[in-house]
Amino acid sequence: MSFSWTPHRFAGGALALDVANSVILRFDPARSIDRFAEPKQMEAFPKAAEKFSAERALFSDLAPVEPENHAPFIALREAIDRYFRTRLTGDDAQTLLADFLEATAAVLRRARKNSLEAATAHSALRLLAEAEIVRMKICGSCGWLFIDRSRNRSRTWCDMAVCGNRVKASRHYHRRKKEAVS
Repeated sequence: MSFSWTPHRFAGGALALDVANSVILRFDPARSIDRFAEPKQMEAFPKAAEKFSAERALFSDLAPVEPENHAPFIALREAIDRYFRTRLTGDDAQTLLADFLEATAAVLRRARKNSLEAATAHSALRLLAEAEIVRMKICGSCGWLFIDRSRNRSRTWCDMAVCGNRVKASRHYHRRKKEAVS
C-alpha cells in the first residue's frame, strides 16, 4: 500500500508517539495497518519527521533505520505504545516500564547518533521524564496517542482536521437522519 507522510501522521506531539502511531487502527486487528511493514515507507519516515514532527528542532538529518536494526526499532515502537497506552488506561504499567526501558536500552546500544531509532528512544525517555505525560491522551476516533497542548486540556482528537472532522460529520449525519425520520 502506498501513502504519503503528511502533517496529520505527526499529530502525536512527540517523535516517539508519531512512531507508535505508525500502526493505523491498532485496536482493530482486522483493519490494522503497519505503515512500517513496507521498507520504503520506513525509509521515508525520517525525512518526513524532520519536516513535520513537533520535536523537529531537537534533531536534524535523521538517518533511516539500518536493516539490521529494524527488529529492535519495532520492538521499541511496540514497547512505547504498550507502556503509555497502559498508563493512560489506569492499569498497572510497572512491568511494562521495565520492558520499555529494556527496549530503549537495546536500541541505544546499537543505533547511530543521528538515526531515527536513537531520536525515537531519546523522545520516549523525554516523555517519561517530563511533566507533559499528564497531557497525553488517546484519540477518541483513531486510537492514536497524542499530547494535548491546548490551554484547557480539552482536546479529544489527535488532529481536528482529520479525526475531529470525521466525528463531527458523523454526528451531523446522524442528527439529520434522526430529524428526517421524526
